[in-house]
Amino acid sequence: MCGISAVTGREDIVHTLFESIKNLEYRGYDSCGFGIVQDGTVEVRKNTGGVDEVNGKEHLTSMLGCTGIAHTRWATHGKVDKINAHPHQSGDGRFSIVHNGIINNYQDLKSELMEQGVTFLSETDTEVAAHLIGLAYSEFGDVRSALLAALKRLEGSYALLMVTPLEPDTIYAVKHGSPLVLGLAAGRNFVASDVNAFLPFTHEAAILEDGEFAVVQPDRWAIYKIDSQAPVARKPFRIEWDPETSRKGGYPHYMLKEIFDQPQTIRNALATPLPEIVALAESIRRAHTTYLMGVGTTHYVAQVAQYYFSQLAGRFLPAVSSDEFNDLAVIGADDLLISISQSGETFDTRRGVKFAQEQGARTASIVNVMGSSLTTMVDQVIMQGSGPEICVVSTKAALAQMIILLRTALELARIEKRLEPGVYNAHLKSLGALPAVVQQALNEQSGFVRNLATRTIHFQNWLFLGRSVYYPIALEAALKMKEVTYLHVEGIPAGFLKHGTLALVDEHMLSMFFVPPTSIGELHALTLTAIEEVKARGGPVAGIIFEGDAKAEHLLDHRIVLPQVDALVAPFMELVVAQLFSYFSALQLGRSIDKPRNLAKSVTVG
Repeated sequence: MCGISAVTGREDIVHTLFESIKNLEYRGYDSCGFGIVQDGTVEVRKNTGGVDEVNGKEHLTSMLGCTGIAHTRWATHGKVDKINAHPHQSGDGRFSIVHNGIINNYQDLKSELMEQGVTFLSETDTEVAAHLIGLAYSEFGDVRSALLAALKRLEGSYALLMVTPLEPDTIYAVKHGSPLVLGLAAGRNFVASDVNAFLPFTHEAAILEDGEFAVVQPDRWAIYKIDSQAPVARKPFRIEWDPETSRKGGYPHYMLKEIFDQPQTIRNALATPLPEIVALAESIRRAHTTYLMGVGTTHYVAQVAQYYFSQLAGRFLPAVSSDEFNDLAVIGADDLLISISQSGETFDTRRGVKFAQEQGARTASIVNVMGSSLTTMVDQVIMQGSGPEICVVSTKAALAQMIILLRTALELARIEKRLEPGVYNAHLKSLGALPAVVQQALNEQSGFVRNLATRTIHFQNWLFLGRSVYYPIALEAALKMKEVTYLHVEGIPAGFLKHGTLALVDEHMLSMFFVPPTSIGELHALTLTAIEEVKARGGPVAGIIFEGDAKAEHLLDHRIVLPQVDALVAPFMELVVAQLFSYFSALQLGRSIDKPRNLAKSVTVG
């Protein structure tokens, strides 16, 4: 959701803090603010807009100080305006905080505080915490005691950073359900909601876990339990991500860069150690029922994997959206839950994992962010290694997850002897060849994809359709199109058309079909039948097809033709091209591609 960052050092940290919060702008960009400890006070400057825009209005980088906090907001409580922007302060201005997450009981606390004469300036839940700390300090006369007393009153899921002129070189950091990580460097330490905040400055990090708070100063840091104040021994770790991979590298948008990163993303996913893949496959083999869980894009990743496990390994793994898992899944001690998350912090996914664990189930996760909450919650973790993804819209991270789950399905099929050795080896060869083929398609097809976007951008309503594994590919492609173009795009199974959706088809509704290779005879024929159903009703049709598919080419009004590949990996080729199509469509419409309206990268609130 929101991005929070803090820096404390021996020398002025304002420009460092500015770069740090700018690196988190993809987590929220409604407003931005700084709180800098200076001359016995905390100077707060904030306003609406992105980081650069607010800097232009408030001159953030002209501030001076050695300790500060910063925030970039994705609004949850209160409209987008200067007053609701963070940081928020106690009534006397002695305590300044930034906050990510939601304080569930803030309305009750706010009413109670107003009855005590406290005046509120904003509509946010965050300001409640600031006032609670200020009042507690009046009672205890000690900063740490005041903070801990206030925390006892808060309910919800949150991460909170606090600074005060009473301890001018100190940052207090609290984690309770929302991500928070320390960045460690000589003479300068960081706290942030995401490692991207400090990767340009240090690769040494330490994770805060739920129910912990940290006291961070320029040359030292310590972690404690919130309930007992007992110190926690936490070993720092090294982040292997190269900060250069999170920069645009000459591309006009992160989305385009990350689409073009995908050949390397596939190589990284194929380099995931085989013992980790086999261990996950063995856990599935031993489980009575294995659920696949994700939400949004990762739900569609789970649905893609569902087909591979059924078709290769003969195992049906129910794919359930994280937000519905607790109400739908029947899970117990003999079962396994595999959660899929890019950030490792998604609220609904963590909630589902907790529910499964309470029922006695084993848990595993495929995650992109080392040290995130999910990595500490589950029994097994596979780090997907796709590197930082800055664009709010996920492309390369999702593809990496699909590849890892396909590899797991192949290993399960091998273990259970459902694949002949020759077929198994042929599938591995197809996967090994995939990076080069994706690179070829990106290099050779980009111009054709852009031309198709130009010719079809006048359509306001779209259907994206596929059958079998191409159905969740269509769903994910439709989601990409919605996210970046703001057009009405509906993903459906192609066989569903004649059961109601054909009523929508007319000359104003464009149908985009994801057509499998001709080598999958019946599936290919059924997809062409659906195309003919749309054509018969006067609907224009577009499609992604493979070379040599004369029947499909004859039926389609618009087409993208891809080089022939093995049927196992063909869906990935179509997904990459669909991502590119969404990008060029959004470009034609002048959309905010890396930061679409109303969206944030990591949804850490319910």
